[in-house]
Amino acid sequence: MKRLTRYLTQYKKEIVLAPGLKLAEALMDLLSPLVVAAIINKGIGGGNRGFVVLCFVCLMAFGILGMAFSFAAQWFAAKASVGFAAKLRQALMEHIQTLSYTEIDSVGTDTLITRMTSDVNQVQNGLNLALRLLLRSPFIVFGAVIMAFTIDVKSALIFAMALPVLSAVVFGIMYRSIPLHAKSQKALDRLLGKTRENLGGARVIRAFCREEDEIREFDEANEAVNKLNLFVGRLSAFMNPATYLIINVATMLLIHVGAIRVNAGHISQGDLVALYNYMAQIVIELIKLASLIISINKALACARRVSAVLDTETSMRYPERSAPFVETDSAVCFRDVSFSYKDSGDNAVEHISFETRKGETIGIIGGTGSGKSTVANLIPRFYDATEGSVTVNGVDVKDYAEGELNSLIGVVPQSALLFKGSIRENLLWGKSDAPDEALWEALETAQAKEIVLGKPDELDFTIEQGGKNLSGGQRQRLTIARALVKKPEILILDDSASALDFATDLRLRRAIASLGDMTVFIVSQRASGVKHADRILVLDDGKLAGQGTHGELMASCEVYRQIYYSQFPEEKEAVGGEA
Repeated sequence: MKRLTRYLTQYKKEIVLAPGLKLAEALMDLLSPLVVAAIINKGIGGGNRGFVVLCFVCLMAFGILGMAFSFAAQWFAAKASVGFAAKLRQALMEHIQTLSYTEIDSVGTDTLITRMTSDVNQVQNGLNLALRLLLRSPFIVFGAVIMAFTIDVKSALIFAMALPVLSAVVFGIMYRSIPLHAKSQKALDRLLGKTRENLGGARVIRAFCREEDEIREFDEANEAVNKLNLFVGRLSAFMNPATYLIINVATMLLIHVGAIRVNAGHISQGDLVALYNYMAQIVIELIKLASLIISINKALACARRVSAVLDTETSMRYPERSAPFVETDSAVCFRDVSFSYKDSGDNAVEHISFETRKGETIGIIGGTGSGKSTVANLIPRFYDATEGSVTVNGVDVKDYAEGELNSLIGVVPQSALLFKGSIRENLLWGKSDAPDEALWEALETAQAKEIVLGKPDELDFTIEQGGKNLSGGQRQRLTIARALVKKPEILILDDSASALDFATDLRLRRAIASLGDMTVFIVSQRASGVKHADRILVLDDGKLAGQGTHGELMASCEVYRQIYYSQFPEEKEAVGGEA
């Protein structure tokens, strides 16, 4: 929580002026009943019209000053709260970008989105209210009681009795409702996760005719949020009638006692009106204070959630400088590498050992869940190996300074993700200062040149969010081109040609092979995609079942033969016939 206050240091002046001006406004409110009492006692009672006019001018001055103080306080409070929220969102985004895949997987993208949006908004609103009202409401409540005692002690005792009862009701309701806000935010996390899943998988849901099932599950999650909010709403709704009942009883007692004291000549009629006005101010401010404290506690609960993200430290550590360069022909080397995802229990890959030379093309093949993508993700250090070591160019990946390893490696992930913007802007993610000639060269290698030429405005054609105005194959080729713009030493294609036809896939592999010294890892489900690689790694249930060329594996690796013959059954029949 303390770390959030650093984002307020720029607004020290606003933090002082906002509540200070609200206290000045509250002072105007506390003085007004005394002026009204003077009008009744001296002006109307004494028939002094000039005094009435003078007092009326004073009331107008109090009103204008109070309004000016209020507007100024609101402006300073808004400036501080909005600026604070903007800095907090920026800090969250920057911090999230430093987290490794492990932390992001653990926290969850849905929760991160909620904390960057809903939670930060709640913190902003809570800060705004706190700066304006946190001091004002108690100041008026206690100020009104003190002013009542200056008018008449016996009548003011009613204030002293009513205030504890009012406080017990108001803060009792508040105490009951505050914990529910944290539960409500957690339920909102789950609802957002369900919403995001449904929207992202809309096509799959429709393909399997599961709309009704998903709507029912969404309704259940939505109803859970609704029930919590309704319960809090009912508690808050009970506050107004309860407080008004107490205040009306107190007001009747005040009028009764006040009337007796007026008749006895102890106080004047104007004093009784002033006491009544102070009683009204107390009840209004107590209700405001209760709502304020609920809002502030809700904001504090959200602030703790935001702070928890900022307190989450990445599990990866980087040296200030990379280890010295090593003269070696080795591109990537795995030495007895095992890895397990956080909280998964079992290892995703176990005891993987292999070494590749610079310029080699390495195929990685295996069944679903065999660990192909896990091996690919360990090379650019998206995850750290649980056991063993991974080296790139002879240097352990953990000994590279932050960003240096990524500058050597181009990764094309399974999910072909493009960002909203022009084709040029997406390609420049590979290298921000790349000229158009380099972009066209990468597009030609990725077999995507005809895609761009066929679009209006060519490189300036606008891609919708996620590349939704492109086909799956077009997205894959553009993401490959984006990686090639970088001209990496090591290129990892993680099942990134699955949407391409065999002819296009073949042309793509030949074009990449012609680039020269680039080391290429091709992760694929297709045997045809890795068949002509210099070496093929065969994974089975997280273990390295074999490695070698296509011919070597057909002779020595049963797992590879099964994968190959399942995709080319005619060759198995031909072999069987020859036998």
